[in-house]
Amino acid sequence: MTVTATAAPTRPAPVPAALAPSAALLPSLGAVYRAQLSRARVARIPLLFVATFQSLGIMVMMRGVVGTGPGDAGAARDVVAGSSVLVVAFVALNLLAQYFGRLRASGGLDHYATLPVPAASVVLGTAAAYASFTVPGVLVTAAVGCTLFTLAWVHLWILVLVVPLSGAALAGVGAACGLLANRQEIATLLGQLGMSAALLLGVLPASHMPQGIQWMRDLLPSTYAVDALARTFAARPDWSAVGLDLAVCAAVGVVSLALSTWAYRRAATRT
Repeated sequence: MTVTATAAPTRPAPVPAALAPSAALLPSLGAVYRAQLSRARVARIPLLFVATFQSLGIMVMMRGVVGTGPGDAGAARDVVAGSSVLVVAFVALNLLAQYFGRLRASGGLDHYATLPVPAASVVLGTAAAYASFTVPGVLVTAAVGCTLFTLAWVHLWILVLVVPLSGAALAGVGAACGLLANRQEIATLLGQLGMSAALLLGVLPASHMPQGIQWMRDLLPSTYAVDALARTFAARPDWSAVGLDLAVCAAVGVVSLALSTWAYRRAATRT
């Protein structure tokens, strides 16, 4: 008598549950912005005070070198504009590079990678939150600078454009530095080097620099925001030149934020 073995009934393979659809860019950007703003509010206010105090100290020091006479008018405008944008550079470039470097080193990118939000919203929302903390410091620095160097206040409304455009350009560079660095220490170093470049090439009057240094100055995105703000302190500003400087700053901001978004995707897939 032969016994035939019967095959066990095969069960159908489980069908994976469908994931939730990815959130749209603008709503997710707003959510990331609010979350980063509330998280960084307590920790970043002391650092913002340091950034503002640093820029004010540099202006006071430069006031002993640059006068307020007609011959020093151009240099005075450069010092005040450079010191104002330096607040943005400290927060958007230096601190953002350190933040993303620490986030990558600690595995914090895994949290964002599991969320159904576009990569661009994470980078843009974080950059916008950090740039928001620069507004009070820039206003205080510009107001004190106008008083020290007897410059006109009438066109300070241009800061409404200078702060977000320079912040976008520098935040994109800072985020890319933090995300592309293999180690957190390297990200911190890159942020410090970028901060030093913004200090030396942005605050020191361009007319006092050698020609080679002036060419290097053109490679730094924040210098276009510095030039745009400095031009508005003139008695009759060249608004076409101001618009051109801001347009270049905006174009660099788009490119740098696109680079930081690509760096975020690259870093998220390797963690």
